[in-house]
Formats: sequence, C-alpha cells, structure tokens
Amino acid sequence: MAKAVVWKQVLGYIVAVIVIAAATAVLQVFGGHINPTTVALAFLLIVLFVAAAWGSKPAVLAALAGGISFNIFFLPPVGTLHISEPEDWIAFLSFLVTGITAGQLSARARRRAEEANSARRETENLYRELQDTFEQASQAKAIKQSERLKSALLDAVTHDLRTPLTSIKASVTTLLDDRRARLSAEETTHLDEAERTEMLEVIDEESDRLDRFISGMMELARIDAGEMQLRRDWGSIEEIVTEALARAQPLTKNHAVEVKIESDLPSVRVDGRAVSEVVYSLVDNAAKYSPSGTRICISAQRSGDEVIQMSVEDQGKGIGVELRDRVFDKFFRATRDGDVSTGRVSGNGMGLAIAKGIVEAHDGTIGIESGTGGNGTRVIFTLPIGDDDAVPVLKTA
Repeated sequence: MAKAVVWKQVLGYIVAVIVIAAATAVLQVFGGHINPTTVALAFLLIVLFVAAAWGSKPAVLAALAGGISFNIFFLPPVGTLHISEPEDWIAFLSFLVTGITAGQLSARARRRAEEANSARRETENLYRELQDTFEQASQAKAIKQSERLKSALLDAVTHDLRTPLTSIKASVTTLLDDRRARLSAEETTHLDEAERTEMLEVIDEESDRLDRFISGMMELARIDAGEMQLRRDWGSIEEIVTEALARAQPLTKNHAVEVKIESDLPSVRVDGRAVSEVVYSLVDNAAKYSPSGTRICISAQRSGDEVIQMSVEDQGKGIGVELRDRVFDKFFRATRDGDVSTGRVSGNGMGLAIAKGIVEAHDGTIGIESGTGGNGTRVIFTLPIGDDDAVPVLKTA
C-alpha cells in the first residue's frame, strides 16, 4: 500500500512538470496575443488539476515550475530570471502564493472527500455486518423456536393421539375377544351388557377426542395461514356464553359455575360459533387447572363505548407472570412446560392458541392476570360492540 502511494506521487511529479512544460510551449505559440494574467490563470488551472488528481506535493511542484516558466518566458525581461518592474514582481508572487495555496486547498478537499468516502464504505460494511449478524441471530432464534415447537408438537401428538388410540384398541380388542368366545361357544366368562356398553362408550369418547385434536390442528393451520374466515352476525353475549357452558357441562360438573353478565349489554357483530369456542376453551382450562368444588366465574361487561370485556376466572394455583404470554403459544402447557403444578393435566396446548387467534381476528385482545385476591387465574378478552342505532339492545334475563 505504501509503495503504491509513493509511485503515485512520483507519477504526479512527472505529470506536473510535463503538463507545465507543454502549457508553456502552447502559450508561447500565441506570443504577444496573450497577456501575463491569462498565462497565470492557465498555470493556476494546471496546479488545481494536479492537486485534485495527485495531491498536494505534486501540486506544489507544479506551482513552482509554473512560477519559473511564468517568470522566464512571460515576464520582462523574457529569457531571464530577473524581473524588472515592481508590478511584475507582484504578479509573480501573487501567482506563486495563489498557486501553492490553491493546490494545498484542493488537495485537502480531495483528501477529505476520500476520507468521507472511506468512512461511508466503512459504515456500509459495518451495516452489512450488523445486518448479517441480526439475520444469523434471527435464524438461530427461529431454529430454536422451531425445535421447541417440534418438540411440543411431538409430545402433543404422541400423547393426544396414542392415548385415545390405546383406549380404542383395548376396547375393540376386548369386544372382539368376547364376540369370538360367544361364537365358539367356549365356556368362559362373557362380558355382560353393561360392560359392553362401557367399552362402546370409551370408543365413542376417545373418537371424539381424536376428532377434537384434528379439528384443533386444522384450526391452528388456518389461523397461521391467515385463512380464518369469520361469519359475523349480530348476537347476544348471553347466548354465546350459554352455548359454551352447555357444551362444557361434562367438564364443569364438579365445579360451581357463576355467570355475571351486565344488564342491557348491547349486541355484538361477531362469529358466534368462534367466540363460543373461545369461552369453551377458557372454561375447559379453568376446570382442568382448578380443584374440584371450586368456583369458575364467567363475566361480561362494557369497557368503554366500543368494547365488551369478557373474562373467565378460576380458583386454581394461578400462572406465573413469566408464563402468561407463553401460554398462548401453540402446544404450550403450563403443567408440562412451566411446571405450575406437579400433576399432569390432559390437553394438547392448542386451546388458548386458537382462542388468541379467534379474538385477534375480531380485532380484540386477550391476556391473563391474577384472580380475585391474587388467587387463581383470570383470562380477559375483548370484543367490538355493534352499532346500537342499527340493532336493538338485547337485554339479559
């Protein structure tokens, strides 16, 4: 790098001398048709050119060479270094000072421009490096999240598919063995009618469980793909809650369910089936994570002029603050991934993820806070209120 700079300066010296010599020869051709001022300006332009192209030192040499040529060939007495007239001395010195100063300033400007370009290139390189670092970090984070998701998915699939399949297989095998024994008229203990009915009920329940798991997977896939289609219609919150509780009745038979719906609550333009699924999922979680005999409270009231706030509260052990955002992740279960309690609760971790997708598709929000008195868990979500002028208010009973 240093050798290149030296050779560039040497080349600048040579060019400075050659260009001054060539300009002197050309200007002499015109002879008396040009005055000293024109000559001085021509030499000054050459000095600026050399400074811009090769730097300050070649520019100083060009200024000195131009000054000597200017003195010998264009200031009287021509052909000598002697200057006879005072004004010629002023012209000569002015040219020399101007040439050297202009060369220095031009070279400095060129140097600053180079430094600015170098700084710009360094900034661009730094930006690219930072961008690459961020991309690598994002990729690493995405890979880590993907691995965690795959692990959770594998756990959900192995547990929530294998368990019902095992129950179905065992029940069907027992029924088939009993059937074969009857056909072969073997003297053995046969299943009575109640036992066969119980086996068939197991098959029916576990088949429904498999169907819910597959439906949940499909619903999550539609939410992730942004293909969830809402069928919005006007309806009452009371009807939505009633439908969800009727479906959840087998889950809440060991709990005291309390419903608090504000009177004169306005209607909402939502997908009633989807919002009912949200309430059902929250009640399902409340029943799973709270002891038998405790209370589950569903409430709904206005929150401002355009929003209805709904909540489902239980009296379980609650969820830590650090886990409250993660419980809405796909396949996340607090008892498995957060170690909220030692008991393993059935479920695949899709309910709250689906609920979050449905609420946000309605332009609402969903979140978790502690229950009354700091005990248990309260899940709160919001829904938009319909136009009171267009639809009459639906009063609660």
